Amino acid sequence: MRASRRDFLVGSGGAMAAAAFAFGAASELVANPLGKPIGLELYTVGAELDKDYDGTLRAIAAIGYKEVETGVSATRKAADVKKSLQAAGLQCRAMHMSFGGMEEAIPYAAEIGAKYVISSVTLPSVPEAGKFDMKAMMAQLTALNLDDFKKIAARCNTMGEQAKKAGLQFGYHNHNFEFKPQDGGAIGYDVVLKETDPALVKFELDCGWMVAAGHDPVAYLTKYPTRYRLLHIKDFQPTDSPSVGLDESVRPKPAELGRGHIDYKPIFAAAKKTEVELYYVEQEPPFTATPAMEAIKIDYDYLHALA
Repeated sequence: MRASRRDFLVGSGGAMAAAAFAFGAASELVANPLGKPIGLELYTVGAELDKDYDGTLRAIAAIGYKEVETGVSATRKAADVKKSLQAAGLQCRAMHMSFGGMEEAIPYAAEIGAKYVISSVTLPSVPEAGKFDMKAMMAQLTALNLDDFKKIAARCNTMGEQAKKAGLQFGYHNHNFEFKPQDGGAIGYDVVLKETDPALVKFELDCGWMVAAGHDPVAYLTKYPTRYRLLHIKDFQPTDSPSVGLDESVRPKPAELGRGHIDYKPIFAAAKKTEVELYYVEQEPPFTATPAMEAIKIDYDYLHALA
């Protein structure tokens, strides 16, 4: 998952445990904004996992995280991932699919023990096997129109059916490109919400990307309280205007929670009135000023301070 998402979005043991204690032992506080265990999207620490998978998981748990969200790994079997997570005392109830599609994601999620299979990049059609091209994909995302989002919604319904037959729940994760203004002021994200079957397609609201695109998570959580089951919690440095593209020239720069511009108090207040079950810290690379493991400690402590 890290390889595919990192390429798309960025283009880019013992020592780890010691680092965790250097950043501070796990907080004794049990309070948090939603009264649920704080999770971490493992994409955030992908580079650290590459260097020391089990040690990084132990360090994450030492900080205080109880939940993680992962993805299909090209190098680790699901059974091995499950064993490593259990050894670290971490639970994984949501997993992002990769470009291998649902055929790859469903058995992987089932083996890990996840409930949700999430699509973070959904296109109108499935690329031909062996013909995936990053530049072509980026161009396609930039050019998406309302008809394309209707096709995306149809694909989501199909994937939702597949997940349901396997005893899983499919979810759609947003970035910022879904909010690019279309003809008449419509936006693609609303099309996906409207044209997907609520029983088959739930949503993982990436609050940071939605705010970056100039839209309000509180408004969506309030309007669609039964559609959202998961949240991504991230912050960005402020921009002069909304960002609706993933190109480096228009992407907002990442920040630790509380060090950017997003006010999460009203977002969590709204989320408490919905069916949200899980939420995950996800900080976007690159980590140029604060190392990733230190950053996720800052993020964790910020969430406790909000409780």
